Parts: sequence; C-alpha cells; structure tokens
Amino acid sequence: MNLKNLARLYYQYLLITAIYVLEPWEQSIYNSVLLSAVAMVIYTSYVFVPIHLCLALKFFSGVCGGQPESTMALIN
Repeated sequence: MNLKNLARLYYQYLLITAIYVLEPWEQSIYNSVLLSAVAMVIYTSYVFVPIHLCLALKFFSGVCGGQPESTMALIN
C-alpha cells in the first residue's frame, strides 16, 4: 500500500466515525480511547478465551458421553 491509499483509508475512517467535525485535540482523545478499548478487548480475549474454551471442552466431553474421571484421581 502506498501513502495515497493510507490517506484515503484514514479519510474514510474519519467520515465513517464522523470525527472529521471534531477539533484535532478531540480527535486524538477519541482515537486514544478507541485504541485503548480495542487493546483491552484483544488482551482480555488472549488471556481468558483459552481458559473458557478448555472448560467448555471438558464440560461437553462429559455431557456427550466421555469417560468419567475415576474417584482415585479425584482423591489424589
């Protein structure tokens, strides 16, 4: 991508989000808040989604007729 395409994409972003009507300092605050929210969502997904997928897999393997754990394994 060349610089002209990036400028066009940024201009589309400004139009779609309607922040072209804001002052430059307001745009930077808006972009900072948006970037922070996206970063938090990505981090939270990275940390918690694998744990929930593992728990869901264990649950559904038990529901769908998986082998139950032995009582000795629970005692140990």
